[in-house]
Amino acid sequence: MKSSMKRNDDFLERRESLKDLTEAELEQRFWATCEKIVDPMLDLAKKNTTPSIERSVLLRMGFSSPEATSIVNQTIDQGMMGKGCGHLVYRLAKEKNLSIREAGLMLADGEGFKELKVWFGGKA
Repeated sequence: MKSSMKRNDDFLERRESLKDLTEAELEQRFWATCEKIVDPMLDLAKKNTTPSIERSVLLRMGFSSPEATSIVNQTIDQGMMGKGCGHLVYRLAKEKNLSIREAGLMLADGEGFKELKVWFGGKA
């Protein structure tokens, strides 16, 4: 089925700003444009997370799916999702001299968040 819409051919008009650029200048402009597009996405990825991403991290740390889900839910309830669940597990293990598994299971049971809040500079 053929579309009835026809695209105006404005190539020559759009090309005007580029026609006098060298190959190196075109390449530099290309990569600068790519950075403008990609940088905001990278910034979002660095500053934001989701429950599914956090569960995925915990699964790779050796927790079962129900354990990971519980850790994520407890972390959300405690308002600490921005710290990252894997980071919380690691920090609790390090500070209390526990294994990663022991620390994660504590968090899954809702334990250890008061200490974590203090260690991260907040109120318990």
